[in-house]
Amino acid sequence: MARPRLAWKEPGVKPEAPREARGGRERAELPEFDRVIHERIRLGIVSALAINHSLSFTDLKRLLKTTDGNLSVHARKLEDAGYISCDKHFEGRVPKTDYQLTAAGRRELERYLDQMEQLIRATREE
Repeated sequence: MARPRLAWKEPGVKPEAPREARGGRERAELPEFDRVIHERIRLGIVSALAINHSLSFTDLKRLLKTTDGNLSVHARKLEDAGYISCDKHFEGRVPKTDYQLTAAGRRELERYLDQMEQLIRATREE
């Protein structure tokens, strides 16, 4: 039996075309990736927080090699989705911002990683 193929678009073949027109192979559906996590900087943030109890804004900025503005925008998007929590406080007179991965964020990261593994397996089987 032929292995399922990924649902990549093939030139000149409509997705609903008969199986014979698609080369006689069945197609596996691509997973629907979480667009909030799928972006590179946001994936870096949740991945770093998954292996650290918490990280400061400065630590994340250094790890991800990004700018203050870029990190701030992406962290806010993750915070709005409920994937990370943000704690702003002062150490002496210096403002500090620490981030932690929430339970929802950990679940969504696990789901995302499972989907990526599914895609990798299907790609290697081609």
